[in-house]
Amino acid sequence: MCLIFSFVPATFWVVVGYFVLFSSARAEGRVRTFGQVLAFWVFALAVLIPVAAAYITFAGLCPIDALMDAAG
Repeated sequence: MCLIFSFVPATFWVVVGYFVLFSSARAEGRVRTFGQVLAFWVFALAVLIPVAAAYITFAGLCPIDALMDAAG
């Protein structure tokens, strides 16, 4: 369940990364380089969120599953 919910923040960070990359394409010099590096890190964060959530889900550590088991 954590894996499914992780796509919401991952989508948010992909959109933010796209706008940072788009903005840096119109800049010049060091600002352009900084924007491209920042966009890379934002995209890396967007990938890490579902990867971490997949680990948490498949390891059985998801607190949402524990709450659902306790309720039902």
